[in-house]
Parts: sequence; structure tokens; C-alpha cells
Amino acid sequence: MLKHLIAAASLALVAVVAHAQSTASFADVSSAAASAPSFTPASPEEKTIYDALSKLAPNVKIQAMAKAELPGFYEVVVSGGQVVYASTDGKYLIQGDVIDVAQKASLPGRAQASLRLASLKTLPQSKRLVFAPANPKHTVTVFTDVDCPYCRQFHKQIAAYNQVGIAVEYVLFPLAIHPGADKKAQAVWCAQDRNAAYTAAMNGQDPGTKTCANPVAETTALAMKIGISGTPTILNESGVQVNGGVVQDPAKFLAELDRLAAQNAKGAVAAK
Repeated sequence: MLKHLIAAASLALVAVVAHAQSTASFADVSSAAASAPSFTPASPEEKTIYDALSKLAPNVKIQAMAKAELPGFYEVVVSGGQVVYASTDGKYLIQGDVIDVAQKASLPGRAQASLRLASLKTLPQSKRLVFAPANPKHTVTVFTDVDCPYCRQFHKQIAAYNQVGIAVEYVLFPLAIHPGADKKAQAVWCAQDRNAAYTAAMNGQDPGTKTCANPVAETTALAMKIGISGTPTILNESGVQVNGGVVQDPAKFLAELDRLAAQNAKGAVAAK
């Protein structure tokens, strides 16, 4: 694992193969360092952790850290919005899920949801493609790519999602693995009827090459900042990633959103 982390730390951040539940590794977030805020350790323990992680993956910048609920560890946010856990002596790094057994909750999931929610609040509805019923029960944010087959499958159910009370707010995130997807995203945004253009594109129609002032670069940067690496990535109102396995059945999708909302009311992000 150590060998993998050190090797991967030298790589630039790229969007990986589109997948509903894709997760970037710790060192894969290295290229986001340019936009990451500088971090200054505020205690000897923080300095120890900072030095250890800097030595392990020098291209990865630390954005923040704080004592974790996990005894003897700090919760560390690195460039790209990923949450990892480091021991106070700097000897151990936990990369992956950490479960609170009593609450059946994910500690990094809770932290990452909070970070994502804060960032999503900076993106107004006017920079999203909104498909919503009159009185939605839930609203999800979906990072989408016009050339993503999973996204196309998801959008086929948009009327059914709206019918059961789920509003969908798409955030355009053309993946680097789909050459030209950024131009298609811009053309969709610049169409006279954006929603109709998006639906047509999801049905395989070429959206054309129209250009105008658009938020595609901004939404792409936002996705990278908060660790989104695949499409469609579906986040609920609290910033929690929704299990992509439930979305093909609108009733199950609604039930999962109800479950996550109830879990959030208890102050925990459910373990997947």
C-alpha cells in the first residue's frame, strides 16, 4: 500500500472511468494541490502528522485537520476533499471507511458529506439543470456527463423520479476520459431550452457546438475540489452520496432518501 501511495502521489488528478460509486485514492488528489489552501500546524501533534504525510506523499496538500472521534487519530482533509485518518505519532494512515459500530455510521462519510455540502451551497440553482416536481419530498444533486452511459440510464427515469417526489439538480461534470464532452456540455447549457437539450443529448442526439457564457469550468473545478471522480455521483440534501444500486427503482430510490434523511436527523452518516 505504501508503494502504491508514493507512486500515485506523483500523478495529476484525472477523472477515472465513469462509475456510479467511484472513489479516488489518497494520493490521486495531488493535482488539486494548486487550489488547496495552505495549512499551518497548530500543535506538536499536528506538526508530526503534517511532516509524516508530507514525506509519504509530498504532492498532496493538507487542507485541514482536527482530532477524530477515533481515539489516537486525527481526521485529515487533503487536497481533493478526501478524508483520511492519521495517528497522533504519524506512524499510521487509515485510507478508507471507518465505521462507528454503535451508530452503524461512517466517520469519513460524515466528514466528507459536511465538506461537500458546504461547497455545494456556493453553487446556485441558476448554474444547475433542474428537473423538479411542484412539491418535492427530496432534492438530489447529480454530477453528470453528457457522454456517460450510466448518466443516460439515470435520466431515462427522470419523469418517474419526479413523479415520486424526487427533484434532480444536475451539475455538469464532463469527464476527461470523454474527449469533447466539455464542448457538448457547453452546447447543452447554451441551448434555448437547456432541459430539452440535455434530454436530447441523453437520448444520443448531438447537442451541436453553440457557445456562450457558461458554468462548465466552474462546476468541473467544484467536482474535483470535493473529490467527485465519476458520474453519475448522486448526493442527497446533506451531501451524502447515495448508493447507485437503488436508483433504477424510483420507489427504492425514494425509500433510500427517506432512510438517509432519518439517519442524518440522528447526526450520523449511514455506513454503506
